[in-house]
Amino acid sequence: MPEKRKGEVTMRKEELRTYIENHESEMIEDLKSLIRIPSEKQEAEPGKPFGAPAAEALAQGIEILEKYGFAVTNYDNYAIAADFNQEEKGLDILAHLDVVPAGEGWQETDPFTPLIKEGKMFGRGTADDKGPAIAAIYAMRAVKELGYPLKKNVRLVLGSDEECGSSDLEYYYKKEVEAPCTFSPDAEFPVINIEKGGMRGHFEKTSDAGTTGVRLVSLQAGTKLNVVPGKAYAELAGMAKEDLKTCADETEQKTGVSFVLEDTENGNIKITACGAFAHASTPEMGNNALTALLQLLASVPMEESELKNDISFLAKVYPHGDGKGAGLGVAMSDEESGELTLSLDLMNYDGKTLTGSYDCRAPICATKENLYDIAGQNMKKGGFSMEGSGMFPPHHVPADSPFVQTLLQCYTDVTGKPGKPFAIGGGTYVHHLKNGVAFGCADLEVDNRMHGADEFVEIECLKECVVIFAEAIVRICGE
Repeated sequence: MPEKRKGEVTMRKEELRTYIENHESEMIEDLKSLIRIPSEKQEAEPGKPFGAPAAEALAQGIEILEKYGFAVTNYDNYAIAADFNQEEKGLDILAHLDVVPAGEGWQETDPFTPLIKEGKMFGRGTADDKGPAIAAIYAMRAVKELGYPLKKNVRLVLGSDEECGSSDLEYYYKKEVEAPCTFSPDAEFPVINIEKGGMRGHFEKTSDAGTTGVRLVSLQAGTKLNVVPGKAYAELAGMAKEDLKTCADETEQKTGVSFVLEDTENGNIKITACGAFAHASTPEMGNNALTALLQLLASVPMEESELKNDISFLAKVYPHGDGKGAGLGVAMSDEESGELTLSLDLMNYDGKTLTGSYDCRAPICATKENLYDIAGQNMKKGGFSMEGSGMFPPHHVPADSPFVQTLLQCYTDVTGKPGKPFAIGGGTYVHHLKNGVAFGCADLEVDNRMHGADEFVEIECLKECVVIFAEAIVRICGE
């Protein structure tokens, strides 16, 4: 960077830091006003597609933005948008004001009563995504009030259904064209430029358990396709409890999943496998109760039957601890987007039909031929048909694109930390946008307890985000 340009950036960085220091108390009060609104999705009402609290959060967003002189458009309470000026589109920033349910286990404060303690603000939405939304508002405000000229428009879009499917953005983009560049402060720094594609696999087979000896009566596991099951249940007939306990203890030693055995009224044994939940995009963060249960069932001396063979087959194709699809024959990776992940998340046996579903997040090297077709062929070896399965495409903005490189440079110039783009298995607000990336607000080294009890944002981190976002606005829209 030329010395003159370097000096301008340094001076602007200091001006922005001074600005947010002087306006910190206002920023905190604006964020508190949003946190107090329990804007989780509720039943639709006339003119309020996601319920009254979500609409109230948008209204509060409008009040904040108009207070600082921004023109705001309300898209029928699906989303709102604030424009910096009336010039041609340069940059869109996407954030959201809806939140996940409050949940249980809060210790520091009530979820919707913001509390500042030891430099952190606690409350539902502080990190996801009301805090980042406020950082974006204050970045626009700082650029405006410090008089930095912009040749293009920056637009802040605040949605209200990100947590439940992003139908807010679907509605918005039916009315508006996306900007040449878009970032969403709803993830982590430095830049997420790849969101993996993949496959949702569903298999099914009629399977006879027989009528005598040791046999599986029923099996049920999983709550959602994108969640590694932390619990799994089965009912087994024809086996002594002490014998089953021996098998369960051995399986627990191998898997780390514990098993609770209970007698049923009809003389059978109910098995509860207890592992650890995780998001399906990061199966290594949990301990899959379903695959451990399959391993246990494959080890018990069942009578010869079609179902016994099917359980043994599934235990081999989805072995416990294999989160990379090796058992299914689809393990792969590439340098840019990393390794494939695969998690068996749902299964049911009702005495007649055995069904299951897995969630696969695949690198950008995945194709129909090397992923979908291979998975189908290998499931067919066990007699299972793939029903309703399909691939979904990855999202990829090249790491060397001017947009990504600009954001990385802004991050580095403000924080002093080196920045490198990375890939994730999950999806963000920009997954379907041509030139959209996730940019902040979380620090990978800090657990903000997002979606959990005592969610928080660090005030100093939020202030730094204001400087980073303002610098990005100036470089993308002002030069």
